[in-house]
Amino acid sequence: MKSDLFSSEHMAQQATAPGMTLQNAKSIKYAVNGEMHARQGSMIAFRGDLQFERKGQGLGGMLKRAVTGEGLPLMAVRGQGEAWFAHEAANCFIVEMEQGDVLTINGRNVLCFDATLAYEIKTVKGAGMTGGGLFNSVFSGYGKLGLMCEGHPIVIPVTPQQPVCVDTDAVVGWSAHLNTSLHRSQSVGSMLRGGSGEAVQLRLDGEGFVIVRPSELKTEKASSN
Repeated sequence: MKSDLFSSEHMAQQATAPGMTLQNAKSIKYAVNGEMHARQGSMIAFRGDLQFERKGQGLGGMLKRAVTGEGLPLMAVRGQGEAWFAHEAANCFIVEMEQGDVLTINGRNVLCFDATLAYEIKTVKGAGMTGGGLFNSVFSGYGKLGLMCEGHPIVIPVTPQQPVCVDTDAVVGWSAHLNTSLHRSQSVGSMLRGGSGEAVQLRLDGEGFVIVRPSELKTEKASSN
């Protein structure tokens, strides 16, 4: 049988070392030798001796998710084998974290990560009760983090001289040491006239970066996460 479908570009190869790699722009391959964590329902294929178990978030995480709809439903993957992860054909990226790195990520953008990384749901300081920025997932420690994003993300540097304001529905994540607060960019007069749709943003101050995606959260997808 002959087809471009069977070219090396599309063919899965045997892993040569344990851990996370990009299979292609839309999926991540993980060679499991022990344990790793992934978003529930994100496994699209596996081979080998692997078990998939739902992972609890602890009482605090469960309460936050019940109140806000935010959070990260996880599963632990244990054993020896290879697994592939993807979600709605979103673009995938791998972030290598080192000791001392701390990254704040919206739970909807997390696909999978090494078990060596610490994970916690935290309140976004200064964000009040607005939009999707109330609770985020904070990762720290040493290991790889697999992220997903609709479209091609934009990484914007943040400096003390140039703070950045982002839509909470478009933000993917940011350097955790940045200071966060609410920024109102719409006048009262504009609000009375029906508004621009861009009334309040999350402001980031300090030294670091913020990642945004080129679209805002769709209502139908928000309800499923």
